Amino acid sequence: MAMRRISTRLGELDCQVVDALPDGAPPELAVILCHGFGAPATDLVPLAPELMNLRPELAQHVRFVFPGAPLTLASMGMPGARAWFHLPQEVLMGQQRNWDEYSLAVPEGLPAARRAVMGVVSALSAATKLPYGRIVLGGFSQGSMVTTDVTLRLEEAPAGLCILSGAPIAQTEWKARAANRKGLPVFQGHGRSDAVLPFQGAERLRDLLTQAGLAVEFLPFDGPHTIAPEELEKLADFLVARLPAR
Repeated sequence: MAMRRISTRLGELDCQVVDALPDGAPPELAVILCHGFGAPATDLVPLAPELMNLRPELAQHVRFVFPGAPLTLASMGMPGARAWFHLPQEVLMGQQRNWDEYSLAVPEGLPAARRAVMGVVSALSAATKLPYGRIVLGGFSQGSMVTTDVTLRLEEAPAGLCILSGAPIAQTEWKARAANRKGLPVFQGHGRSDAVLPFQGAERLRDLLTQAGLAVEFLPFDGPHTIAPEELEKLADFLVARLPAR
């Protein structure tokens, strides 16, 4: 399988675009995956070949897009690290990891991050001629927070949402909007021993979405704040299920 990877700008974000589509074949599905806080922009790129190896149908029909977050953390001594929005110092230092309280507020910088990701969705849809209903959104950690927010706000529902080690934020807004996404397929995975974003927060997010009528497939695994092998297998199956019926 010949893998292609290009760097391009979609909307206002630099993105890595990866596919193994046969020459000249258009994608039937696009998957946008956003990295976590403090990771390099290319952090999740290796997931594309892994997913394609797990389910070869993905190599035949899917284009993967990995946007780099707009903010740099160079001033914190992390030159290659990016963020979707800044976290309060007390959260970063681990003193106030009160995620229950944090999840009620709209983080400063979320609206700008949301606009940037919406711009990627819109530019990708225009470039591939795929409607939003053929685009899956998702991400890891902070990347999944932004894409959950975008999924609940887009004018049309995307094909699905993948939440890898995520957490609820802007909870009042999410609750109010989630009902408009009734039936949306969601894949959510989370480690039971996650010390960064606690497992209880993942359960709360799952319940919020399930109660609004979204179809959530929830995979708990024994592990920390990471992407587990069994999670990748389930994610590959989830993406195959989003391909148009033949």
